[in-house]
Amino acid sequence: MSQAEVAPVQSPYAAFGHGDIATIITATNGGSTAAARTHPLLGSWKGPQGVQAFFEELARLQDFSEFTPREFLYAGGRVFVLGYYASTMGKNGRKAASDWVHIFTVRGGKVAGFLEFTDTADFARAWKD
Repeated sequence: MSQAEVAPVQSPYAAFGHGDIATIITATNGGSTAAARTHPLLGSWKGPQGVQAFFEELARLQDFSEFTPREFLYAGGRVFVLGYYASTMGKNGRKAASDWVHIFTVRGGKVAGFLEFTDTADFARAWKD
């Protein structure tokens, strides 16, 4: 694995840690994420406007106490990131945490696609009133 293959993914993680959403959007060429609708952040977010809307909602709805990418792996044109996060739901103070896997498709030095695998049940449980 070369640094050039992983760099387009590492930069947005550093930007997220500083609340720099513009850098995340610049690093994408219209990525999206998808999951079930049991929490307002789960679903499809497409294009730069969708990425912007996702991170605005994330900042409004959840407060992260930890967000740690632990390992970056490259295979077959994709970057796999293994990590952990923990957050508190703003509406009710409940906490959720999970290990996660993020899978990025990188084309032309930019993120072209994104998938996330996490414990959505824990976040749905924390979101419920």
